[in-house]
Amino acid sequence: MVKSIVRYGYPPLMLLGVNGAAIGLAQAPWAELWMAGLILFAIAVSFAAEHLLPYNEQWNDTVGDGGRDVAHAMVNEVALLATVLVIPVLTVLSPFSVAWPAAVSFPVQVLLAVVVTDVGVTLVHMASHRVGWLWRFHSVHHSVKRFYGFNGLMKHPLHGALELAVATTPLLILGMPKAVAEALTVCIAVQLLLQHSNADYRVGPLRKVLALNEGHRFHHLKWAGVGDVNFGLFTLMWDHLLHTFSYDPRRLFRADDLGIAAKPKYPVGYLAQLAEPFRASGACHFVADADDQSARPADGRSSATPQLGN
Repeated sequence: MVKSIVRYGYPPLMLLGVNGAAIGLAQAPWAELWMAGLILFAIAVSFAAEHLLPYNEQWNDTVGDGGRDVAHAMVNEVALLATVLVIPVLTVLSPFSVAWPAAVSFPVQVLLAVVVTDVGVTLVHMASHRVGWLWRFHSVHHSVKRFYGFNGLMKHPLHGALELAVATTPLLILGMPKAVAEALTVCIAVQLLLQHSNADYRVGPLRKVLALNEGHRFHHLKWAGVGDVNFGLFTLMWDHLLHTFSYDPRRLFRADDLGIAAKPKYPVGYLAQLAEPFRASGACHFVADADDQSARPADGRSSATPQLGN
């Protein structure tokens, strides 16, 4: 009974419950504290779901990465929440701020912000797998040895800042209200937790529409090289349009399917990971496993997207 509740109730609780609460509280006094509380609640629910219904029980065990992942999460989420504080200033400076559709309902405004953010992050994500200097920063995220919710909050802060800047600049130019940004912050955190979750939840046909864990596991496969598949943050819509969507319901994932094949000894410590992009050289460092028939060139550039089935 409990497992069934987690399998089918966990995604709606996060997507509708937590995000809905964020929309409802974003205009309340002390909204930043409410948003921080909701993010902490979402993290707690994520861990609970993963332990009650794990996709891979091994991925619930730390491999010397627990403290590092906490550090990544704290730095990135605090930075994200702090960024919201400067939005009123940026809005005042924008000559186009009157263009924001303030007349529509607040939930629709948040949905607009989600859609624009989805486009921006998807494009930056794709570029980060194909442009050498971007990949060096993004590779921190792909160095993981297990796939669980906290992975979504694990990224080099400079890469996270770039993603956020590209995704939200159009919104800031249009005069996005601070309250919308508050809710968007929670929506992003919830999405990253769900997208990398080790919980064996189900969303049915929506797995080909929403960018959740069933599809995102393919993005973290070693052999998928520079990650030519499933770039989307909130949805897979842009992957369908760009022909970068891939999914195979028969595929099972193991711990050794993850990581960077060309760098099996990628630094594990937090400070070492922050420094690694400045030591790395070359373009993309993904090299397929020797026994994989879908091998990629050593420079990480692929001529075709791996189609694993629909």
